Amino acid sequence: MEDTIFSVKNLTKEFYSGRKKIIKAVNNVSFELREKETYSLVGESGCGKSTTGRAALRLIEPTSGEIMYHGRDAMKFKGKEMLDFRRRMQMVFQDPYSSLNPRMTIDKIVEEPLIIHKLGNKAEREAKVAEILSKVGIRRDQFKRYPHEFSGGQKQRISMARALILNPEIIVCDEPVSALDVSIQAQVLNLLKKLQDDYNVSYLFISHDMSVVKYISDRIGVMYLGNIVEEADAEDLFANPLHPYTQALLSAVPEADPDIRKERITLHGEIPSPLNVPSGCPFRTRCRYATEECAMSKPELRTVDGSHRVACHNYNK
Repeated sequence: MEDTIFSVKNLTKEFYSGRKKIIKAVNNVSFELREKETYSLVGESGCGKSTTGRAALRLIEPTSGEIMYHGRDAMKFKGKEMLDFRRRMQMVFQDPYSSLNPRMTIDKIVEEPLIIHKLGNKAEREAKVAEILSKVGIRRDQFKRYPHEFSGGQKQRISMARALILNPEIIVCDEPVSALDVSIQAQVLNLLKKLQDDYNVSYLFISHDMSVVKYISDRIGVMYLGNIVEEADAEDLFANPLHPYTQALLSAVPEADPDIRKERITLHGEIPSPLNVPSGCPFRTRCRYATEECAMSKPELRTVDGSHRVACHNYNK
């Protein structure tokens, strides 16, 4: 697509456990991120969402695959090109406290990326820090405080300010609201939306909470055992989930209206170990529609309607 600014194709990340057994944390994952878009990766804990985000930024090196940034191969970036890539691609982590230096005041924490990238003089940096901290709702009289003096929601705002200070094109948000109270989650999500409008930034948003991704996403990729099993526009995915795993996830989302009753789909059994992934479809051991074909071959992620893609042998049979 013409407005695609970042894409990964067949991204794979393998780790080695004892006796050199291979764990495929991310298995041939492909997706695109467009200008001023929020693309979400959603799935249960351990499905490979966070590893995908880190590998896409090369915070951990992918085992194989292609990473394209404005049509350039980011896997080949070195030196100045890699430094510029780091500047344009930022990350907000799940636990804001562990990602903030406890020995630095928050104004110095937010200023540090400007110093690393040698942007502006001291006065210009201080002005930029004051502007961005104010944008995320931190008062000027709080600038000289340390991270432990702030609440969880405030610390996440500081993390967002640090990510935005370099005017990035893309921010990877790795479970940015999962550690926060529900009321604070709503505030942070609204802030993310406002900042997206103000700074024209795109988000790769990672979460296990379907309610959260429904609110913030333009498009959603559903992950299971390192694979994307369904991808669609957010509205289409929630209105018409095609993969049995997606259907089960959505059935667990509580309804605000007590008069609405929906079937609760229970997945039996545990998620298989990544050391021993089932043959064929990785979801077949928990799928109520599994057939012999599901054990024989792995379904490809194929387009079934517009931009809606699903990896399932039994769809439309």
